[in-house]
Amino acid sequence: MSTLEATPGAAAPGSGAVRRARWLERLTVAWNVAEAVVGIAAGAAAASDALLGFGLDSVVESLSALVLLWRLRDGSPERERRALALVGWSFVLLAAWIAFDAGRGLLQRQEPEASPVGIGLAIVSLVAMPILARAKRRSAGAIQSRALAADARQTDFCAYLSAILLVGLSANALLGWWWADGAAALVMVPIVAREGVQALRGEACDCGASACE
Repeated sequence: MSTLEATPGAAAPGSGAVRRARWLERLTVAWNVAEAVVGIAAGAAAASDALLGFGLDSVVESLSALVLLWRLRDGSPERERRALALVGWSFVLLAAWIAFDAGRGLLQRQEPEASPVGIGLAIVSLVAMPILARAKRRSAGAIQSRALAADARQTDFCAYLSAILLVGLSANALLGWWWADGAAALVMVPIVAREGVQALRGEACDCGASACE
């Protein structure tokens, strides 16, 4: 996340590079909405803390993409800072919820059901998210946007969560390790919380636009 301010020499709002960036963000919103619906539904059906957390994270990722779409329409820095703070608090609250729910499941020894749908979702996301992140980094370099470079890092972050989710669900389905699901969910907590703290601080991507490839 970042203060969502473009660097000097940024492309004009109506340029082809900016239109491509908007298209990528719209794709991000559509993907994460679908991912959230499937993840939350499958997580509830299988009583999976990791899968529920993944679905809720997709909701937050959608909000982040909507914020960036707003900024790409040349929104004011003040409104952007307020939106960034809201996204940051959403991450913090999400981390708190995952910690509480996963911790409760481990203490009560809740055994989630196997979730083939959840495993399939994690695999698809693990393949697709790095491709989307790379496309965003290229667009970030083209339009000299630190905001889009930071958003690409969030998409990488989604791929990381997909890997964690896949490990937890697969261990439960193949080895019967009931605790793996909750443990995988708890691994998400510091990652999600860190993103929230960075957003609340308004930290920009530490790479220059020329290094976004």
